[in-house]
Amino acid sequence: MMSEPDILPLNAQAALGPVRVPERSQFGHLWRHFLERFFSHESASPDGDAKTRMVQVAVAAGLPGFMVALYLYPIYHPFIAWPPGQALRVTTPPYWAQVGHHFFFVLYSFVSMGIATVFEWDLLFPDLEDVLVLGTLPVAEKTIFLARVAAIAIFIGGFLLTANILAPLLLPSTTEPDNLARFLAGHLAAVALSGLFAAVIVLALQSVLITLAGERWFRRFSLLLQGFAIAFLLIPMLLFPVFSGVVPALLESGDASAFWFPPFWFLGIYQRLLEGNSALPIYSRLAQVGCAATAIAAALALANYPTAYLRKVRGLIEGAGARSMRNRLLLPVERLLDATLLRNGTRRAVFHFVTRTLLRVPRYRIYLVLYGGAGVALVVASLLRFTVSHHHVSFMVPAEGVRSAAGIVAFWTVAGLRMAFVASGNERGSWVFHLVHGKPASFRAAMDELLAPRLWVMLAAGVVTLGACALLLTVAPPELKTGPGLASELVVICGLCLLLTDIFFLHVDGIAFTGEATHRHSNLALTVLKYYAFFPVVACLPQFCESWIEDSVRNFCIAAAVIALIHAALAARHRRIVRERSELECREEDDEESPLSLGLRAW
Repeated sequence: MMSEPDILPLNAQAALGPVRVPERSQFGHLWRHFLERFFSHESASPDGDAKTRMVQVAVAAGLPGFMVALYLYPIYHPFIAWPPGQALRVTTPPYWAQVGHHFFFVLYSFVSMGIATVFEWDLLFPDLEDVLVLGTLPVAEKTIFLARVAAIAIFIGGFLLTANILAPLLLPSTTEPDNLARFLAGHLAAVALSGLFAAVIVLALQSVLITLAGERWFRRFSLLLQGFAIAFLLIPMLLFPVFSGVVPALLESGDASAFWFPPFWFLGIYQRLLEGNSALPIYSRLAQVGCAATAIAAALALANYPTAYLRKVRGLIEGAGARSMRNRLLLPVERLLDATLLRNGTRRAVFHFVTRTLLRVPRYRIYLVLYGGAGVALVVASLLRFTVSHHHVSFMVPAEGVRSAAGIVAFWTVAGLRMAFVASGNERGSWVFHLVHGKPASFRAAMDELLAPRLWVMLAAGVVTLGACALLLTVAPPELKTGPGLASELVVICGLCLLLTDIFFLHVDGIAFTGEATHRHSNLALTVLKYYAFFPVVACLPQFCESWIEDSVRNFCIAAAVIALIHAALAARHRRIVRERSELECREEDDEESPLSLGLRAW
């Protein structure tokens, strides 16, 4: 049958009768509202399109497991024999290789659910908007509380389902297990409990800390705790190719350190259900610990969440109190910068505007925390190398990892600051600059407004990168602590911070923190592809450059000259972009005042 047309004649519409809106209770409206806010807040959906972001998140969460299950097919089903004419040998992977495959899915569920819950950290409890808006409505507080609990449960359950539902559809045909029922039972139970534990432990940790410390004290170290959680979750995922090689030694020896790593608990559930009584004894003990830990985490969350909820609401009503944003320890540094690099009034004003805004607005610091956690995880993953000797696991720090750390830290620091600076949502903050310099600003004023944030980013990236590399030198090999080695590392760090700032802010043409909200859908895949293509180059570049610069003073001078030339070319390109933008805006402003426009403006 043909479907009805989208647009009906007026007579046909009248014959349909009045539109019946589905009847929903206050509880139904509220849990839908809270659930939508998980995807429509500024950090998750800058363009405000919650439905599109939901689809993107669901596909992105389930795709890695599906692709790994697909890549396992040639491992369990070899293709044509090579060389031609040789008989095809169908062999199953070794036992510990199969355990490593199972371990990936358990670890991925743990990491993805943990990161998703940490990312929604601030929405697990009410915020000031909820208190001011919902508190004035004729809705019982119990209904609001239960609706938020229901939204959290639906979010955790829905994300757990989307992150793990695609792989089980493909794994039976990929691995062809001997006992399909046992395999599916072990896989589904392990990944479900692993992800559930990761989500519940984050909620329980936040509830316990708010209950004990209160909202005011918890807010002071909340961002630091988020960054630590992101790094802790990403490190084992990034180290999986290296770490999977030491799994047999840890489990065969029954090392007690295996009981301190939660994904091993759920790997024990996986193997115990799959192998039955023939499984290693350590799997049974790990499975018992995993079940008990999940029950304890759920009990802590259920017991402390109501109290933490009430303390959070009370803290929001009372307010955190006024607190000075000026740090007296930084006053000498600010005065030194004002007397040297910030002698221009416009640059000084924008520079200090950036500093005060970062200290005052938490949502901008969330970007820095997320990028900082990812950077720390990548640095640790590039540093650690595991070795197994006589069933004993040890680790070492190679020189290549220390050299790569400079590029990793500089890249993620500049990328995080750019994400925070161009974030939308504070467009009205630029009114004072428009009042002073006009709109559009002249070319010289626009250059001063844009050079101050670039200077801020370059100095911040240099301080963070130098501090991280100085800390890593304490565990670095001796060859990196020589005079030529330190000089080469210094020129590479300065060059990376300078050039990365030029590249990331080449097309940024607005004042920091005053970006306009975009109404077009951002291409998430293209954005991620840029990072995948550019980041490995930046991470590997210091390994080759530092050893080459150490060889002679001539190479040192050549490297410094190349950095200066590239910086000059990028600076000239940036000036040309700003000039073209200023002239274009001036022409558009003149067109609006033309006689043909009749003075009419679109509001």
